[in-house]
Amino acid sequence: MKPVVSALNAWSCVVVSVFAIVILSIIGGLFKSNHHSMVGTTKDPDNGPAVAGSVFAAVIVYVVFLVFCGFQAFLHNRQSKRGAISLN
Repeated sequence: MKPVVSALNAWSCVVVSVFAIVILSIIGGLFKSNHHSMVGTTKDPDNGPAVAGSVFAAVIVYVVFLVFCGFQAFLHNRQSKRGAISLN
């Protein structure tokens, strides 16, 4: 199977996805527990767990990106070990 995206794009996507998963998981956890820093003022949303559901949906999207880009990086790594010539 051949990679769809370049190696640089695949590894960049992996790094961004991991960072987004960590940050969004922390933010979602704070909303789920109705932490005062997230729902403590009148301008913040009233229903923290509902907001947490949306944030965790974004985490799932980033997990899908991580799996896809990780697979692309794996394909590039496997292709380079075979001695294939790349014309990039």
